[in-house]
Amino acid sequence: MRELNEGRRWLEQATEDLKWARLLLKEGGFHLVCFLAQQVAEKALKAFLYAQGEEIVLGHSVERLGVQVSLHVPEIKEESARWAVLDGYYVTTRYPNSLPGSIPAHVYQKDAAQEALKLAEEVVAFVEKRLR
Repeated sequence: MRELNEGRRWLEQATEDLKWARLLLKEGGFHLVCFLAQQVAEKALKAFLYAQGEEIVLGHSVERLGVQVSLHVPEIKEESARWAVLDGYYVTTRYPNSLPGSIPAHVYQKDAAQEALKLAEEVVAFVEKRLR
């Protein structure tokens, strides 16, 4: 029961972050939406792993966390491979020196933000379904 509660706690934070990502999409904060989408996916996948009884879940890679989750739910392997694209938003959406000659606020546009948000929503839906 303790494990499930910890998973739900992480999922609750992922869901809260998702709410703000949706608002930022409407307001034009596209680079921040991309970053938050990565964070949402990371937290949701960690929620699943904590609910499975893992005591310490380290790292920020959606790809790596997806691989860990697929050990419990093998049929998720293909979907989690698609979610891994979110890892590309972990650094480049935040730091000007990751984008020579520009800044994240100028580079990331609505289409990238919409796709990132869609992927994050898929991850949250996957975890919600399993933590009910």
